[in-house]
Amino acid sequence: MTMTVHVDIVSAEAEIFSGLAELVFAPAELGEVGIAPRHAPLISKLNPGEVRVKINDKESQSFFVSGGLLEVQPHVVTVLADTAIRAKDIDEAAALEAKARAEEALSDKSGKIDYAKAQAQLAEAIMQLRTLDRLRKRGS
Repeated sequence: MTMTVHVDIVSAEAEIFSGLAELVFAPAELGEVGIAPRHAPLISKLNPGEVRVKINDKESQSFFVSGGLLEVQPHVVTVLADTAIRAKDIDEAAALEAKARAEEALSDKSGKIDYAKAQAQLAEAIMQLRTLDRLRKRGS
């Protein structure tokens, strides 16, 4: 029998996923981490990006998180996301539009915009598009 870890992915709006998994991959602040059952305890900030949950050899699920916290205990992985959605539910048109708006704002040299906010919006839109692209390549 394969060992598993309980995974909870939650955002301020709702619980997105709760169940057992063989592996979890998450975009931690210092790089992507892979978490297996009995992983050493860990707490890390999350960057915007894809959280992949490998349920078994035949099934995995992908989620987009805009940031948040990752808590790992030997038998439980908790993702507390600022916002989280299933990767298959990402609105590509909205992500492309958000990317274009952020790029336009960053090109504005009048000084009337919040550059940090525009950069964060651009990074989030790019990561949503990358998550969609990875999902398509895997054929999930």
